Amino acid sequence: MVRLPLTPAEVERGQRLGALLRRARGERSMLGTALAAGVSPETLRKIESGRVATPAFSTIAAIADVLGLSLDAVWSEINQSAPGVELARSGPAAGERLAS
Repeated sequence: MVRLPLTPAEVERGQRLGALLRRARGERSMLGTALAAGVSPETLRKIESGRVATPAFSTIAAIADVLGLSLDAVWSEINQSAPGVELARSGPAAGERLAS
């Protein structure tokens, strides 16, 4: 399976997600947070650094739960775009975007 390159909007969203999780983790150790969420510390490190811009939903849900974040708050925060940046969308509109 070939994975398509990430769009600039997806990369930016991944960076916002990483920053949000770092802020929410605060003084907690990365190791303790990762183990409590059931993910490897390396996975958490990659997400927080933005190197994994599109982590699995279950991974984010587990980390958010450990950090006391609602998924609604996470979604709202990571989907705030900078002026002039269109976020990637799924569904029919995404296909139309590619066809243009």
